[in-house]
Amino acid sequence: MQVTEPQELSDLIDEGLNRIDLPGKPGVLYDPVRYTLGLPGKRVRPLLTLIGCGLSGGKVKEALSAAIAIELLHNFTLLHDDIMDAAGTRRGQPSVFKKWSANTAILSGDAMYAKAFKQLQYYGYNEAYSKEHYALILDIFLDSAQRVCEGQAYDLDFEKREQVSIQEYLQMIDGKTAALISSSLAIGGAVAAAAKPTIDRLRKVGQKTGIAFQIQDDLLDVVADPDKFGKQRGGDIKEGKKTYLSLLALQRCDADQKDRLSEILADQEPSDDDVATVIEWYNELGVIDTTRNVIRQYYEEAMEQIETFDQSCYKNEIITLLNRLISREY
Repeated sequence: MQVTEPQELSDLIDEGLNRIDLPGKPGVLYDPVRYTLGLPGKRVRPLLTLIGCGLSGGKVKEALSAAIAIELLHNFTLLHDDIMDAAGTRRGQPSVFKKWSANTAILSGDAMYAKAFKQLQYYGYNEAYSKEHYALILDIFLDSAQRVCEGQAYDLDFEKREQVSIQEYLQMIDGKTAALISSSLAIGGAVAAAAKPTIDRLRKVGQKTGIAFQIQDDLLDVVADPDKFGKQRGGDIKEGKKTYLSLLALQRCDADQKDRLSEILADQEPSDDDVATVIEWYNELGVIDTTRNVIRQYYEEAMEQIETFDQSCYKNEIITLLNRLISREY
């Protein structure tokens, strides 16, 4: 039976996650995996995989294995990101890096990556999928993994550089964040055996959504309720991260402000007053308002691509999802 209701899509994802084979031993390997998958999350990427399949006229239940593979890949990257960022929290809870150790986080992340490929084997063993069909699904998955790594590498490089352009930053988040969201939709279309132009449209929806999502994260870092967002306000400023807001501010501020802003971002332990000053400049320079407009523009470009698909419950669902993302507070 075809799945048609949004809640059924979420239930299907939960069902798929619960079916993952996670042995009791060794606990040091699988307990952190269970912990990570049990953390509260939006499950945006697996949902998009199912929606991508439905938009392409496929049977969404057939895309479940791909959806779970994408979710495992996403969480694998988060475990490794937390090590690289020395992040103590994830989704408002202690990160695996903090709760266990860096070595445990690396090992458990690798286990999730292996489990992701186990999920994709469904299409290799299923006679309904040709070798070419299976190869396309794998290619989309592997391309997304590679592009996430490339985006993360650019992010690391930016930490050492004094000057980074906004265009370079957009290129970085196109890989680090947007690639996996784009591939989530595309792999759903691939499972449905959609034609290349359809898969390309799905990629475009995901790319625009992913870029908007990351810039929105940058914005929420300074405007969101820390209790809801799960991070301290101005955390990116404290860590000296290159964000859309900081790069735009550096373009707009005067020479004295630019020198001081650069000093604060380079400081290993900026004071709370310094962080408050930067946020005040973001408001005075119109950075907050401009960033909100840019986010909306990217979401609107994603919506324009969605409108090219035939009317269906899946089209309604992705429109609802994007509207929810546009107005998210954390």
